[in-house]
Amino acid sequence: MADTAHDDVKTLSFEAALEQLEQIVAKLESGKAPLAESIAIYERGEALKAHCETLLKTAEARIEKITLNREGRAVGTEPLDAG
Repeated sequence: MADTAHDDVKTLSFEAALEQLEQIVAKLESGKAPLAESIAIYERGEALKAHCETLLKTAEARIEKITLNREGRAVGTEPLDAG
């Protein structure tokens, strides 16, 4: 699959990419698309899936856990995965 064929995918928000991916899955599951179209939309689906995974990983990296003091007040943040 040539990434340049799906460059527009990189500009989509997570929600828009996920919506398109859901539409592709529904169309493929219906079995009504001709073979050539099925291959093309499957490839687009792969690009959408990769884009969604990238956006999720980026979001996870930004999530932080709020640290509280003894009184329950927020005093700072730390990475969510900090054991």
